Amino acid sequence: MKKKEINTDLKKKVENGKIVSPVLPEGVKNYLIDIDGTIGDDIPNEEPERMITAKHYPDALKTINNWYKEGHIICFFTSRIESHRKVTEEWLNKRGFKFHSLLMGKPRGGNYHWIDNHLVKATRYNGKFTDLIEKEVKIEVFDDSDN
Repeated sequence: MKKKEINTDLKKKVENGKIVSPVLPEGVKNYLIDIDGTIGDDIPNEEPERMITAKHYPDALKTINNWYKEGHIICFFTSRIESHRKVTEEWLNKRGFKFHSLLMGKPRGGNYHWIDNHLVKATRYNGKFTDLIEKEVKIEVFDDSDN
């Protein structure tokens, strides 16, 4: 899926006779991937001069580009600020990362708790970038019982 094809491939969704937010085609995943410490060296916003020379993780490059090739959507979602966009795009392109979009300004500090009306799957990077596997884990959910 090329950058310009993202919005054209979204499928219309109707609930209770009303159009709601569109969805991706069956089997297409929307990967939101951090940059610093996840696909390359962990560089803080306070030291932007290091961003262009940071090393990337070859296993991340291979895995992400494979997902892109399979037709999934790749969005880098980083805590870097908007003034770091140009150096970040240059770094990604120079290293050969294929992606559709780049979102700047993710909250810093970790311990993320994402709440959304769409399915959200979270995967914590812990030093090895590979294809994903299924694993049963304990998660927190809203109590949707009528008690």
